[in-house]
Amino acid sequence: MRRDLLMLPRFIAIATFGVLAAVSASSQATTYPLTLENCGREVTFDAAPQRDVTVGQAATEILYALGFADRVVGTSVWFNPVLDEFEAVNEGIERLADNDPSFESVVAKRPDLVAIQYEWHVGPEGIVGTRDMFHDLGVATYVLPTDCVNKDNSVGVDGTRSAMFDTDALYRGIRELARVHDAPKAGEKLVDELRARETAAIEKSRSLDLGDVSAVFWFSSAEMDVDPYVAGRKGVPAYMMEQLGIRNVIESDEEWPTVGWETIAQANPDLIVIAEMDRRRFPADDVEKKLEFLRTDPVASQLDAVKHDRIVVMDAHAMDPSIRNVGALERLADELETLDLSDG
Repeated sequence: MRRDLLMLPRFIAIATFGVLAAVSASSQATTYPLTLENCGREVTFDAAPQRDVTVGQAATEILYALGFADRVVGTSVWFNPVLDEFEAVNEGIERLADNDPSFESVVAKRPDLVAIQYEWHVGPEGIVGTRDMFHDLGVATYVLPTDCVNKDNSVGVDGTRSAMFDTDALYRGIRELARVHDAPKAGEKLVDELRARETAAIEKSRSLDLGDVSAVFWFSSAEMDVDPYVAGRKGVPAYMMEQLGIRNVIESDEEWPTVGWETIAQANPDLIVIAEMDRRRFPADDVEKKLEFLRTDPVASQLDAVKHDRIVVMDAHAMDPSIRNVGALERLADELETLDLSDG
């Protein structure tokens, strides 16, 4: 027998031990000071934060899912109601603003940590404040990696991705926030649960063998009669579509480019996914106005997806990086199972 084959069991044992050791190390108690590289900045924590303020619903729900609701003293930037399982804990936590909080309102909560969903809220030109403004007051900041990994937020309204979003960035944020709060095991447990659900949804969709199915995701519009904000080819919806075997008809690298309905009509997607949200920053934030537009606009109403009622209403927050992405994958896989493409 070849010597390399004789060595194989030993190699496997060593490799397995290495993986188990890595997992074990990531699950151990956090050693402080802890320094993390976060969206181009080094952030150091001398101890686990006891007072958190969130700027972005994704950050809020991650902290809740990790079991840290008792440390959250203020939230802001909400798209939709909190997930059902967090209703009780969320009721007792102050909402600083539905949309953009002021710098002063965040600082007034005396936070140890500000957890941020988008750099455009807290970043180099943040409309709430810059990271330096918080750090100068001794307040640590953490931006979810989903908004900066393989993404340039200085290009386009919502940034431009150099590579497609994937859930690894989401899981990294979960793990790092767990480590920051001295609960690595909670991070590993949540990631394992989400990854298992994600894998099951993808396998379900791929087993359907639907062939060439195309879609467009409509988030909102600044006005009802202007070009809509639709999902580009590298954001969360694009990731969902690629994983589930759906072709995105939009080719822009921007996160949410504006594309004319005439262009969308030429592509004639099989499926239209529209965002539902409580936010009312723009007229088309209202899902009923979206539906009315699709059924009455001279161009949009002629799309096969509209004619044959292949319109899926989806939680808006699930279209941006968040723990809701997995539920959206499951929902879309279920819709694909019942999709009738015999017409159009």
